[in-house]
Amino acid sequence: MAIDNLLKETKNRMVKSEEAFSRTLSRIRAGVANASLLDGIMVDYYGVPTDLRQLATITIPEPRMLQIAPYDKSSLNDIDRALQQSDLGIPPTNDGSVIRLIIPALTQERRKELSKIVGKDLEDAKIAIRNIRRDAIDETKKAEKAKEITEDDVRSYESDIQDLTNAAIKNIEKIASDKEDEIMNV
Repeated sequence: MAIDNLLKETKNRMVKSEEAFSRTLSRIRAGVANASLLDGIMVDYYGVPTDLRQLATITIPEPRMLQIAPYDKSSLNDIDRALQQSDLGIPPTNDGSVIRLIIPALTQERRKELSKIVGKDLEDAKIAIRNIRRDAIDETKKAEKAKEITEDDVRSYESDIQDLTNAAIKNIEKIASDKEDEIMNV
């Protein structure tokens, strides 16, 4: 990595970590219907694994219900089977034309468990960002040893890298805080 692009590359990697953290949290059910619950569910459609979103319209008619209406009615049973085999833990209700998923209400105990999971995921995301910081600082030290930059430049880069790290950690803490509020106040 060229030292000129170090800060830009570090910032890009941290933003990608923030996005990955957001995706991880979006998979945590907070007792409300969210179409992202169905991300990654593959349906065996005429022998080809196909993403559920390509086969059906997903709507939220009520706060705790997802409704899946297939474009091709003949795929209804395939979608039903894929939902039953998924790790959602929500039994689908098939009425012959649409499938409904009713999200169960969370107990206070389950809310606390989910909050702990958010906290664990937050720590994992912080570790990832700190690893990015470490890699960037290592790059500056390598550049100094190779006589590409001075010791003062190293300090300046380290300060900038720390600022990026602080901003990224602040962002993921805000994301985690919002998710915990969503979990605890639904």
